Amino acid sequence: MAERITAEEVAHVAHLARLELSDDELRLFTGQLAAVLEHAEDVAALDTAGVAPTAHPLPLRNVLRDDLVRPSLDRAEVLACAPEVEDDRFRVPPVLGEEP
Repeated sequence: MAERITAEEVAHVAHLARLELSDDELRLFTGQLAAVLEHAEDVAALDTAGVAPTAHPLPLRNVLRDDLVRPSLDRAEVLACAPEVEDDRFRVPPVLGEEP
């Protein structure tokens, strides 16, 4: 079987990605990339003429409910339950030591 990718090509790609590979890593990754390319070739050989293009293998549907306008809590009631209120808003402690 002809070599799909050479160690020199892997070293070049590693250099472009600013990766330093040892000789052992270079041998390992050359074999792994060759296996990936072989698998890609197997997939490319499949007859997909009758298969419609798709972005997802399963049908997707929106599971969110429609927005409905309905009465909400009364602002004055909610603020009456708050520990501290300032200018009709919840008063909270400063974040990261920032002063108001």
